[in-house]
Amino acid sequence: MNKRERLDLIRELESELGYGRFVHTMYVSCTASNLAMQHGADLAKAELAGLLHDCAKCMNLGKMLKMCAKADVQLSEIEKKSVALLHSKAGAVLAADKYGVSDEDILNSIRYHTTGRPGMSLLEKIIFVSDYIEPGRESAPNLPLVRKLAYENMDDCVLQILEDTLRYLKTTDSEVDPMTQKTFEYYREFVKERKSYE
Repeated sequence: MNKRERLDLIRELESELGYGRFVHTMYVSCTASNLAMQHGADLAKAELAGLLHDCAKCMNLGKMLKMCAKADVQLSEIEKKSVALLHSKAGAVLAADKYGVSDEDILNSIRYHTTGRPGMSLLEKIIFVSDYIEPGRESAPNLPLVRKLAYENMDDCVLQILEDTLRYLKTTDSEVDPMTQKTFEYYREFVKERKSYE
């Protein structure tokens, strides 16, 4: 993405997203770029995935459902009822169809930035983490710790986010998406096994 394309995309997103969502998007893109530099990921991919991660967030649930059905996207029952979850999968469809993204790693980073998934790529982890720690976030639990971990070890950071998210969802009696639970169990075992060899 050259400078002109980047500016055109930012202008388009600014016109389509609400002001707060646009500011969040810019924060996530910047945070993702910083984490890409820290961990040796592709900077351009991280920036683009950050810019597009919430591209479908302002759509209503019905429109997202139609978009996903047309693209033959498999959805869980909880995703079918939740804009907060569904916008990730709808966003991956929109990024491909409207913005011409064909890179599967970028699309997966958008697709799983809310729930995560077992065995995420480095870029997927970067977008998952950036969405959680960007500078505008204030109320998430353990933010100072999570932000520190983001620059030290991505797997430890992902696990901490998942633990905190599941703990919070339990306190609110919210339904937990199965993918979030699977991702937590995967990274809990992955980190435990890694530490046993350290």
